[in-house]
Amino acid sequence: MAQRQYNVTGMSCEHCASSIRKGVSEVAGVSEVVVDVAARSVTVHGTGLDDSRIRAAIVEAGYGIAGTVAA
Repeated sequence: MAQRQYNVTGMSCEHCASSIRKGVSEVAGVSEVVVDVAARSVTVHGTGLDDSRIRAAIVEAGYGIAGTVAA
C-alpha cells in the first residue's frame, strides 16, 4: 500500500476537511484519507495512487496544495 502526504492551503475547519475527504476518497485506488486541519495536511493511503488525480480532487474541493510532503 502506498502513502502520499500533501500540505493543503485554505483549510481551516472540519467542514473543509470533510470536503477534501469526500473528493479524494472518490479517486481510484484511494482506500483511506486522513485530514489534519491543525497541521494543514492530507495523507492518502491506497494502491496505484495517481498524484495528479489526488491533487485535482483537492483543488476541485476548493483548496490549494503547497507541496507533497512524502510519496
